[in-house]
Amino acid sequence: MNLILFDQNRQNLLPFTYTRPIAEFRCGILTLAEKWSTRLKEATVSYLTEDYLSAKYSTKFDALNYYVNGSILANNNLVEALKSLKEGELLVDAATNKALVYCTSDQLDFKNFTPSETQKVVFQESYLSIENIWDIFAKNGTAIEEDYQLLTEGRTSQALDETCTHIGNRLFIEEGAKVQAAILNSTSGPIYIGKNAEVMEGSVVRGGLALCEGAVLKLSTKIYGPTTVGPHSKVGGEVNNSVIFGYSNKGHDGFLGNSILGEWCNLGADTNVSNLKNNYAEIKLWNFEKMGFKPTGLQFCGLMMGDHSKSGINTMFNTATVVGVSANIYGGGFPRNFIPSYAWGGSEKWVTFRFEKAMEVAEKVMERRSVQLDETEKSILKHVFEETTNQRNF
Repeated sequence: MNLILFDQNRQNLLPFTYTRPIAEFRCGILTLAEKWSTRLKEATVSYLTEDYLSAKYSTKFDALNYYVNGSILANNNLVEALKSLKEGELLVDAATNKALVYCTSDQLDFKNFTPSETQKVVFQESYLSIENIWDIFAKNGTAIEEDYQLLTEGRTSQALDETCTHIGNRLFIEEGAKVQAAILNSTSGPIYIGKNAEVMEGSVVRGGLALCEGAVLKLSTKIYGPTTVGPHSKVGGEVNNSVIFGYSNKGHDGFLGNSILGEWCNLGADTNVSNLKNNYAEIKLWNFEKMGFKPTGLQFCGLMMGDHSKSGINTMFNTATVVGVSANIYGGGFPRNFIPSYAWGGSEKWVTFRFEKAMEVAEKVMERRSVQLDETEKSILKHVFEETTNQRNF
């Protein structure tokens, strides 16, 4: 079975789609692509995305292709519906008529695809999808529940160290993980400790929590779920209902709530994020498609930070701040609510972070995780630099 995960609504999901297809978003324990590949173990999974991303996220065509909307989170009902499709049939959402899965032998460009009425099969069941960037943390609790059941069903957890306290019965510890002198409460959501992850002494966790492979909760970390700490990330301080895609650090004290960090981000010591306005008003969030602020219907929303961006010590982020790719923020006071990609500065002054210097930093950061900044990755980041030039009108 050949699955091709295609992008739609990409502009609405920036800055995270600057550097990845939508299906590479992490929500719950797994990425959206991993949710499909885990359920359909024999399937080949590839991507249909922007040309500049295709060198890293390529498309594999076969004699018969299942084009899957990359924004939807796989569940058992969706998988069964996909398996039942015949060639030429399109699975659509019953309420919105949105294309979910299309089965065809053709090689398609979904940017210009409009199927005929006769091809449609209506999907009546419920499912999750990422329509706006805040959905990543807003739907994270349900996604953790679904992934936890998928990954742990029929399996036995590693034993919890006797120095820990566990309240509840939904805890799973993968091989090689280390948890010592921690308090874990899984009554409000499951707690998943991934392979070779670590929970250091004094940490207190209220689920749900997805601590992915190689991730670390540092000494006396406080976690309120539903929170995801992606692979090889390090977290300290206080975190509430946030998602970290992977390879990022919030290693010190400070608050992060209702937020999303991409990959290779770093929050300096005592960085704090506001997730609630003083007047308790509805939050408006910067939207790249609109190139302006968009009402969200939310009361709580913190920081949306794209890949490779960083903050200095004691940085304060205002409620609902959006940061692009490879930005560097520092200094006193609150910086602006929208910080474009490759911006360097703070509340007093902004300049452009020169591309060559940004790549020097990225190379050093990635080396610390034994990952190479290759030419494919540099090409993607160069495209983002050029595409966002008009946003840096300092």
